[in-house]
Amino acid sequence: MTIRVVVADDQELVRSGFAMILDAQPDIEVVAEAGDGAEAVEAVRRLAPDVALLDIRMPRTDGIEACRAISAESGCRTVMLTTFDTDAYVYEALHAGASGFLLKDVRRDDLVHAVRVVAAGDSLLAPSVARRLVEQYTAGGPRRSDPRLDVLTGRERETLLLLARGLSNAEIAAELVVSDHTVKTHVGNVLAKLGLRDRIQAVICAYETGLVAAGSPPPGGGAGDAPSPAPGRN
Repeated sequence: MTIRVVVADDQELVRSGFAMILDAQPDIEVVAEAGDGAEAVEAVRRLAPDVALLDIRMPRTDGIEACRAISAESGCRTVMLTTFDTDAYVYEALHAGASGFLLKDVRRDDLVHAVRVVAAGDSLLAPSVARRLVEQYTAGGPRRSDPRLDVLTGRERETLLLLARGLSNAEIAAELVVSDHTVKTHVGNVLAKLGLRDRIQAVICAYETGLVAAGSPPPGGGAGDAPSPAPGRN
């Protein structure tokens, strides 16, 4: 099955470079390029791609607004492109429905991998972006426990905590001494009860609600900046 992609970036050289890399893959087809968020939304409406690659900072309609519209109107999944030192919108993009984040200097293989991961229904977060998120959410010290977590059972809270620490389903199963199937059920329950669309949002929720305190291991846990999927399926 061919993965159909829309690439949106206001810098033509960046946009065409990403498109060229992706189009060279036998299982990926770039069906449109867009110079701003409004063009990207229109392309998604018209062509119904599987994945939209969106620069966060674009004129007219930025990537966050485009992501919000695309997520509300279609099943197309979005990957945001961020210039890590200048973009402060990652959290906002998460709530707009983004399924992944890449730095704009991403390596060729990581770009292709990211599109495949997100198209398959998984979430993706570069460890450097994850660290930035953790710093943002834990700034100001420990938080009080949030009443939103009251809907979770004790085992579901444990599952959310382990998700936030970057464990895969198999690792969570080993930690809790349960089957992979049971873990998958717990993860699904956590997402449904908290109204979260994917594992990335579950990680963020764990920090927002104070379940994970400052100084805890960040999600992703890696030392490098190459993107990696949020482990496991829902």
